[in-house]
Amino acid sequence: MINRRTFGKALGLGAGGAVAATLVGPSGAAHAAAVADPRGGAGAAPGAAPGAGSRGRSAFPPLKTVRAGLLEVGYAELGPRHGPPVICLHGWPYDIHSFEEVAPLLAAAGHRVIVPYLRGHGTTRFVSPATFRNGQQSALALDIVALMDALGLEKAVLAGFDWGARTADIIAALWPERCTALVSVGGYLVVNLEANLQPLPPATERYWWYQYYFATERGRAAMEDPTKRHDLARVVWDTVSPTWHFDDATFERTATAFENPDYAAVVVHNYRWRLSLAEGERRYAPYEQRLAARPTIAVPTVTLDAELDPFTAPGDGSAYRDRFTGPYQHRTLKGIGHNLPQEAPEEFVRAVLDAPRL
Repeated sequence: MINRRTFGKALGLGAGGAVAATLVGPSGAAHAAAVADPRGGAGAAPGAAPGAGSRGRSAFPPLKTVRAGLLEVGYAELGPRHGPPVICLHGWPYDIHSFEEVAPLLAAAGHRVIVPYLRGHGTTRFVSPATFRNGQQSALALDIVALMDALGLEKAVLAGFDWGARTADIIAALWPERCTALVSVGGYLVVNLEANLQPLPPATERYWWYQYYFATERGRAAMEDPTKRHDLARVVWDTVSPTWHFDDATFERTATAFENPDYAAVVVHNYRWRLSLAEGERRYAPYEQRLAARPTIAVPTVTLDAELDPFTAPGDGSAYRDRFTGPYQHRTLKGIGHNLPQEAPEEFVRAVLDAPRL
């Protein structure tokens, strides 16, 4: 388990003031639209050990919300207001608590850290009931661009895994001026719909069982059932992180994010869209056309591969190396599974600190 004071000393930081800054949220006119969200709860102190809380309690300070595009985005914020910004993006079936140790460490290093709930998760809500609950990749990326605009962030380090890595990759590819640097777990994850029509090796396909399950009405019904979606997510956690010995409280703290009223719709559409079984929206067609060409990423990038993640591409990053044309490093983490930021927070933090310096 990380000791923030020890880690900060190793980075050459002054532990006292830097760590104290993790408790300070932004203030001032630029953030007048951001309000404390009572649904977040005060929770445990930042940097608490995973599993130290209980259901409904958070390792983050009270959450905030801000109007951003189609959403009221719920997010956690740590660190000094004028620090270099970092946006940490979670995946499925996870939430902001994948960064519950990462965020305080980055804040202690002087960064302003933003950890938003993606659409359909946690305290994030659609502004209009008429908005289609779309899970396609460009929609999620534009959500984060809108969030940056709402918070007055010209650019930031974007760091994520799973859905979050894909979202960060897309922003880095299509709007590189908004991305100081990129940390992408799993490498280049931009969805290619044509390629997704081709079968994978059977040994790999079996780990995607839930994707095919969601393609059925039976799978949709399971996602709409609170108990079944809770238990399904727990099976995924156990399967894709085989050596991560998390406790029940750790999972239950994240599982509250699945109670969002739009969760099932967004998740099911995401996976059906990937398999070309559901249509996207016309408003996102220009972005998807650009992404279909597999655009390269020129911003400074660290890609992280988890050795025990069943979705890690073979070849130690060689499968996507040509997609990164700027300063670049690839790192493989031995003995780590899919939820890399929560399983190996020190390594994730190191990648975020190193990426802008490449």
